[in-house]
Amino acid sequence: MAERQLMRLLLVDGDGLSRYTVSMAMQRVGYMVGEAGSGEAALERLAQGDYDLVLAEIDLPDMNGIDLLKAIKNRSPDSVVILMADTVSVETAVEALRLGARDLLLKPFSSEDIRGSVERAIQTARRLRRRRRLLDSIERAVSDLTREFAVTADIESAPAQRGVGAGAHRNVIRLGPLSVLPGKYQVTAGGQSASLTPTEFDLLLYLAAHRGRVASCRELVREVRGYATDEEEAREVIRPHVSNLRRKLKELGDIDLIVNVRGVGYRLAEIAEAG
Repeated sequence: MAERQLMRLLLVDGDGLSRYTVSMAMQRVGYMVGEAGSGEAALERLAQGDYDLVLAEIDLPDMNGIDLLKAIKNRSPDSVVILMADTVSVETAVEALRLGARDLLLKPFSSEDIRGSVERAIQTARRLRRRRRLLDSIERAVSDLTREFAVTADIESAPAQRGVGAGAHRNVIRLGPLSVLPGKYQVTAGGQSASLTPTEFDLLLYLAAHRGRVASCRELVREVRGYATDEEEAREVIRPHVSNLRRKLKELGDIDLIVNVRGVGYRLAEIAEAG
């Protein structure tokens, strides 16, 4: 319950009764719930404060929920959004998922249904929160970098995106010749790019934030995957993600960043700066 109270939900529904019912269902199990009766009101609330999750009705009085989803994702690509609807076409459902909706709930649904969907989405929100902490850790570490470490994390501010959330900045993280693009789950080098899974992305950032030391597999599972396990199981969990990450980096130009310290874990390699 205490952990849920730290999670903030924004509920967007033009139907006051439906909004009240869903809000109460979430508050009863400990979530903090903000409410908006229209898409424009939702965007205003999102501009005023951070929310871990948005629950939005597709049929809003002033805009389609799909348009709201687009606006939210343009403002913050990592936003976690669940859409709700009385009825929905296959085309709309596919479009919602393509644009990054975490779930699509059809009414009528039970309190258990929506709580389950929210709980699953909250796991994603927690993972994204951990990623934001990693980015902050890397940014703080920039000022402490010396020539001793050839691997650097140089944060550059790019122009803000047009549209909702103008003024927000997308960071580019430099790791030697590698550029890491938060929000896109992409890395680039030498004019080529590769897409990473969320776990691969978090793994790379965690090792970058803790460069100079070896992270055990158990630590990586706890911090990157979000649960505790013993070292033997952790090795089985982490190994395929490390293997896939290494392969993708090598395909960008034989970049070998991940070092396996046998019997201990993994660390970030020391590599020469590009240019």
